[in-house]
Amino acid sequence: MAERQYPAGGPVIMVQLENELDFFDCADRAGYVSALREATLGHGITVPLIACSGQGDLTGATGDVDGVVPACNFYPDDDSPDIEAEVRRYAALVAERGVPLLITETNRRHRTLRRLLASGAKLIAPYLQSSGWNFGYTPSSGNWGRPGNFMSHGYDFGGYVTSTGAQRPEFAEAQVLAAVVETWGDQLALATTTFTDLDADFPTSSEPSALNLPEGGRLVAVPHLGTEPGTAVVEGVPVAVAPGSCPLMAVDVPLRPWGVDAILSLASADLVAAADGVLVFSSDVPVTVVLNGARTEIPVSERRTVAGVTLVVLPSARAARLRSVDADGTVHVTDAPNRPAKSAPTAVREVRRRCAAAPEAPAGRHALPPTLESLGVYRGRGTYRTATDLTDVDELLLTGAADIVDLSVAGRTHPPIAGFGAARRIDVRDVTGSVAVEAVVEIWGHANFDDARLPALRIGALRGLGTLWKVRGTTDVSALWTVHGHWAADPAPIRVLGGWSSTRVAEPVTYTRTLHSPTPSALHLRGVVEPLRVRVDDGEAETVHAENPWVLLPAGAHQVSVTLPHHPSGPGLRAELLASEAVRDWSCAAQNDELLTRFAARPGRTEEVRLPLALKPGEEAWLDVDLPPSPEGYLIRLEATQVRVTGWAGGECVGRVWAGDRPAFSGGDPDALWVPPGWPGLTLFAQGIEGREAPEIRALWLGAPTD
Repeated sequence: MAERQYPAGGPVIMVQLENELDFFDCADRAGYVSALREATLGHGITVPLIACSGQGDLTGATGDVDGVVPACNFYPDDDSPDIEAEVRRYAALVAERGVPLLITETNRRHRTLRRLLASGAKLIAPYLQSSGWNFGYTPSSGNWGRPGNFMSHGYDFGGYVTSTGAQRPEFAEAQVLAAVVETWGDQLALATTTFTDLDADFPTSSEPSALNLPEGGRLVAVPHLGTEPGTAVVEGVPVAVAPGSCPLMAVDVPLRPWGVDAILSLASADLVAAADGVLVFSSDVPVTVVLNGARTEIPVSERRTVAGVTLVVLPSARAARLRSVDADGTVHVTDAPNRPAKSAPTAVREVRRRCAAAPEAPAGRHALPPTLESLGVYRGRGTYRTATDLTDVDELLLTGAADIVDLSVAGRTHPPIAGFGAARRIDVRDVTGSVAVEAVVEIWGHANFDDARLPALRIGALRGLGTLWKVRGTTDVSALWTVHGHWAADPAPIRVLGGWSSTRVAEPVTYTRTLHSPTPSALHLRGVVEPLRVRVDDGEAETVHAENPWVLLPAGAHQVSVTLPHHPSGPGLRAELLASEAVRDWSCAAQNDELLTRFAARPGRTEEVRLPLALKPGEEAWLDVDLPPSPEGYLIRLEATQVRVTGWAGGECVGRVWAGDRPAFSGGDPDALWVPPGWPGLTLFAQGIEGREAPEIRALWLGAPTD
């Protein structure tokens, strides 16, 4: 980046040190951000350094470190009438520090972007502008689900450009706003924000904003928050405003910078070009202009000449493609993009199934299941195998497993476990004696946030099988808890867990009991709704969440204290103690992403198969697919049930698709693989999974990436 800083070598105008640190615990914010600053300066960075807040805590985001400019990520409700007041407050706060308001992430809606601009923002970065595709095993796990989710390979939150390069309608809106910024230029950068009055017959801002321009005049933002055409009164003049828009209306602006000796008293639309006595506006409703006291209304796609100035109104679709303007008012636009008609997808039903399976790299024997990362698998999957005696065992308990566990016990495949590390009970009453246990664990991606509700959502959380326990006995321990807090005195009263009656609603109350188990055990707190605190003996209290209401205890006697807000209308708590024994002596094998990608690219002996292809739960199949040449590439969708499929083309993993019962996905379209143009071949790795339907691939559908 140092070699590409503006203006010497490239476009880098700022460097962001941290992202939304105010969402995270940090023991020494100033020390941490200072270390990042020093490391960055040590690499020769001279442009401004910034750190953005995620929830408006400027100090929490920057540590108030000298030389680090606070920025804001701002995601308001687009229909809120209160956006302007909040943004102007932050503009004033950063102005006290002598810096402009930088909005490093925000919504994509252009009405909102204009409201931010009018309220003092000097950098506006809608997230995101261009979507993309995460090839390989590189998506993340996130907390945008319930709460866990997997990010799709297509990383697309409605960007102006899709993951596969197609323009959305908002692309044209972005071009119009870019033209507005280009036209006003430095005046926008140097303008100051202020509150303005606004009278309108449609829903609008509670505290509208305007920009005072340094060379005189104002830009008044007029947000229309409704759905029907409306009228606003600006400077005493009624003007038409399109629903869903926010024109930046010029008021009392001298036109000398554009070679015109006149005052633009009012223009009710965006100014997108100005030069040589010509003003070009973008609007989808008639535009009212008051110039040197003369008032005129200009229909869309027409022009007028007032006081020697040619006024042109372009519909927004043409304004987005404006290239230049002649002195006589003739406008030149680029050709409209050639959008091919949507084509019907093509079904592929002939594939070749490979006769060999992918190799495994032996990864040793281990007393307890190690993390995949400790086996050298940071992206990919691994297999854990053992034999264990399940005589008199009715259930297993799996703790700390992530991301995707396909568990087979005595040859029976269980539904995939994708609980982000939460404990799961597994019914094994139908098996007994010494049985084989096999678990294939796949990494979808590591945590992109730090969420305490689930173990695998913590920053730095590792992946793997976790620990598999044989449950040797279950005891109800809901009763015989002593109560501490409120007015409870010594000797402490005894109640069932959560059963204290009190008028002190929401005040914490603590329940304590000594629990005994000759083996390691797991305390299951059933009925948890709000987070509560659990302390074992004299240790640090830990928070227990509804998403994973378990506490692991070592063998022996332990005093357990449960503290929760008193909630007389709550559902009540029940407590079970599961005496457990860890399943031991595991043999491990690794298949990282490099091994799998090499195998996918290597030709091998195959046999012709016509879809549909039925798979058994736990069965795996490698399939080679011949794709017809395409200058656009393909979006490939599966017509399938209860399968997970990974695809490769051109020596690269092009994505993973999970058809059937699955966890939450976010980020884009989770149901497609993208093969870019010119990437040869397609190899699929399909896995049958247990679920409500039988695993089957019925067809592959090839569609254009623009569809």
